[in-house]
Parts: sequence; structure tokens; C-alpha cells
Amino acid sequence: MIVAATQFAPVAGDIEANVRTIAGLVRAAGAEGARVVVFAELSLTGYEPSLIRDTPGLVLDEDDPRLAPVREACRTAGAAAVVNGPVRTGGSRPGITTLVIGPDGSLLARYDKQHLYGVEAEAFEPGSTDGRFALDGVRFALATCYDNRFPELAERAAADGCGVYLASSVLGADNDSFERVYPVRARDFGLYVVLGNALGANEECVGVGAAGAWGPDGERIADAGGTEPGFALAEVG
Repeated sequence: MIVAATQFAPVAGDIEANVRTIAGLVRAAGAEGARVVVFAELSLTGYEPSLIRDTPGLVLDEDDPRLAPVREACRTAGAAAVVNGPVRTGGSRPGITTLVIGPDGSLLARYDKQHLYGVEAEAFEPGSTDGRFALDGVRFALATCYDNRFPELAERAAADGCGVYLASSVLGADNDSFERVYPVRARDFGLYVVLGNALGANEECVGVGAAGAWGPDGERIADAGGTEPGFALAEVG
């Protein structure tokens, strides 16, 4: 199976613009054979926790009509999209939520980030359950940025029969996760690790891209580079 790890610079607070970009990347990656397309943390709104906290209209529903172009792109491309944004929960705050939209446009899985970082705790509810889905016989695990600092998520994924661990993140130049987190999770638990990252300035940092993947031996197998929007393809499973 081919998975695409994407990177682009989201427009802060502009869900419609970001959805157009996401839908375009799904189509482009699908045309090159990708069955799963992975995006950065809060790719639907930009990584802007304070703006999201203060702007209720930026919170989405699982079946939000604003996501219709992504659903249509998934159907056209025959690919699943792993997108992330502020999504309503049963509580008073949204989650930092990954929605997996399947190749038929339906919702395959939802995962709410379990470990909130810094200002996120003022705007979001933490999740309490792990995220899983399967496609073409491959079992996937979901994790979001700071979650990846906690090895037990990857350990549980491996124990649960997952072969691919999808990490939606927002990482700047000073973040050591490229060396000390993602390849280590891959090597320690025998997983393919696929990173969707951001480009451009946001509330936390300036995203440096380098979206891509690591093989189960911890070696890089795909890298989208650090400056241009787009994606890198990795064969997994």
C-alpha cells in the first residue's frame, strides 16, 4: 500500500481555503497511487488554539458540510484522507480531532488527541481512547503531535496488530522529534511511522515541513523536503 505524507501552510481560521487545499492534495496523491493521505495537526483551521478558543464558528461536526469537498476528493481519488481539526465532543470544548474519511467518502474513524500541550488545554478536551482503522487489510493507528512523546501509544498500536502509525503534527525547526521520536517509535515497535506536518507560521512555531515516513528499522523512507507544499509517497505494510 502507498501512503502520502503531506505538508502545506494552512490559512489561519479559513476552513474553506484549507479544505480546498486538502482536497487538491488528496486528488494529486491519489493520482500517484496513494490509498491513504495524511495531513498535519489542525490542518483544517491552522494551528491556532487561541483563535479556535475564541471563535466558535471554527468548530466542526463529524459530518460537517464544509468537509464535502474532501469527501468528494476521496471518492474521486479512491483514497482515504486523515484530516485534523477542532471537532465537537460530548463536552464543553472540542477535541483536536483526526477524522479519517474513507475512499467512499464515509467516516472510517475518529481520534481525539489524548495528550494536550500548553495552551491547547485552554481550548480543547483531551480524548481517552486510541484511534484505529483498517484499509486493504492493513491496520492503522492514529496519534497527534505531542501524543508521540508517549511511547505507550505506539506500544499499544503494535500490540493491537497495527502495522502503520500515522502522526499528524506541527513541528518547527527546533523540534527534536525528527531524530528522537518518530524513528525511535518505528524502530522500537516495528512500525511504519508516517508524519504529516505543516509549513508556515502558526501560533506555536514556523512549520518546517519534512513530512514523510520511517520504516520499521527507524530509517527514513520518504521525505517531502522543507520548503514546498506537496507530499511524499511511502510504501508501507
